[in-house]
Amino acid sequence: MSEERVLHIGIAPRSVVRERTIAIARGELTPSADEPRVWFSSLESFAKVVSQKNILLLETIRRAQPQSLQELADLSGREVSNLSRTLHKMQRFGLLELVEEDHRKKPVVLYERVSLDMDLTSGDEPPVAA
Repeated sequence: MSEERVLHIGIAPRSVVRERTIAIARGELTPSADEPRVWFSSLESFAKVVSQKNILLLETIRRAQPQSLQELADLSGREVSNLSRTLHKMQRFGLLELVEEDHRKKPVVLYERVSLDMDLTSGDEPPVAA
């Protein structure tokens, strides 16, 4: 049995993510394997990408393994143009990959789970390192 693949996502203001990225680049911070690699600036922006409709789409891709966007459109009942925008956004955040095969784009889900890291403290400046 293979190990479950988990995408670690963080939610933090852009300024905090920028400071963290600079600290990593300078060698001042070494993130652990279970720290976020993908960041959203708000819970609302995260929720738009992982809406219930999009989670169902990811599950359809995982189960049916469509060989093209057209096949996925047929399975999901969504228009190819709308589907393409959604899939590209999901790809940008690392949830899936669009693999080019025979001049077609094949969607492939990369993870089984998402782990969310969000600072709930009320301070003005959330900590840069966890």
